[in-house]
Amino acid sequence: MPVNKLALVLICKLSVFPKEEFSMFEQFQQRISDLPNGQPEDYAMDRQYLDNIEGIAEKWKLEDVVIVRSGAVVWKWHKQGSDRATPIFSCTKSILSALTGIAISEGLFTLDDPVEDHLEEWAERARQTEPRKSDITVRHLLTMTAGLDWPEFDKPYFKMKKGKDWLHYIAKQPLTHEPSHTFAYNSGCSHLLSAIITKRTGKSALEYGRSRLFDQLGIQTVEWNEQEGVSEGGTGMQMTASDMAKFGLLYLQGGKWGSEQLIHPEWIEQSTSAHNKGLLHYQPPLYGNYAFHWWVSDAETNGWCDYYFALGYGGQYLFIVPEHNLVAVIRKQVEGRNNALLSRRLLHEYVAPALL
Repeated sequence: MPVNKLALVLICKLSVFPKEEFSMFEQFQQRISDLPNGQPEDYAMDRQYLDNIEGIAEKWKLEDVVIVRSGAVVWKWHKQGSDRATPIFSCTKSILSALTGIAISEGLFTLDDPVEDHLEEWAERARQTEPRKSDITVRHLLTMTAGLDWPEFDKPYFKMKKGKDWLHYIAKQPLTHEPSHTFAYNSGCSHLLSAIITKRTGKSALEYGRSRLFDQLGIQTVEWNEQEGVSEGGTGMQMTASDMAKFGLLYLQGGKWGSEQLIHPEWIEQSTSAHNKGLLHYQPPLYGNYAFHWWVSDAETNGWCDYYFALGYGGQYLFIVPEHNLVAVIRKQVEGRNNALLSRRLLHEYVAPALL
């Protein structure tokens, strides 16, 4: 085993994640522009349920739906007639999680490294307000348990965006809880992760992602906002629905794409396993337990099966359902936070019943 992968195994201390076999998909080239297409009936799905999506698309203000099963696109629909790169909002966080895992596998930093070890200027400012901020680690950033005062669904994020020095803004936020004790949704944590990647690689997260992930997946149209050379950690990415589906399929396959292992399977397992309750009890049920910048839903809670997902503001969802070899991208017009529930209802009321 290469040294960098062995290091990740020792860090994570996890059992090996079982690899899904997709022999049909592995016959295709590693770097492809489009996923193979298939018919629903050839992949044990009822076309009628899927075709019914078009009937409610306008009412629910859907923009894109892409359904992938066993490595093939079995159904897709685009309001504009074609797939376009549009903002994916906080789905950006899950892609940042993948890049963090890749950087860790390369030995650039570890989960339990203090943030101050990599961001000296941030650390100096943070310690001026609260010495205990020295205890904040990479793991705390990923699980959003840094303990910083960041209330009301990321409200400070909008204040941060108006400023010129985002790292300074994050550093001066009060510490209201001991790190690791309390979940608080915080795009500031995500931006610190992006800054660490830039510090350790000398590249923005976008540039690093192109060299380690996007090019390998054939993702060419991705864009990502930057602030002083640092990709915006919590949001700011634009991507097509089909490219989101490819990213989801990579996770479904345990980090493997063709013959390349792009993300270590240990990271796939750990980063998509619940580490705290997140916003599990929020109503309406948009969210779930929280992992490493992924949301997790269990069968007992959702009444169907275990799955995990990326979620962007207004109803931009990427669902990965390992039990059914399924990836679903559902994007809709932004109408506010709670109307995002329609995208999740689509998964449960139209996609799930189509599975045979």
